Amino acid sequence: MEITEYIKPELIVVALALYFLDMALRKSSVIQEKYIIFLTGLVGILICSLYVFATCEFSEAKDVAMAAFTAVTQGIIVTGVSAYAKQIITRISKK
Repeated sequence: MEITEYIKPELIVVALALYFLDMALRKSSVIQEKYIIFLTGLVGILICSLYVFATCEFSEAKDVAMAAFTAVTQGIIVTGVSAYAKQIITRISKK
């Protein structure tokens, strides 16, 4: 199993960007910590939506629906990868 089976290779960099966004938001204390994961999730979905809708061709309504589903799914997955990576780094740095 490779990560590229679940995430489009072009979108892996989004997980890295979300990780840095998470770190910046936590250091700035502009947003309460409990809302940061929701914000990064929303940003992940938005960025993935921009990519998917920019690269797809639409001929029918079902193509638009499939692109929307793909964008939301990819956004959730890259946000999960980002959060998981953050947890791993946090656990390793505590030891």
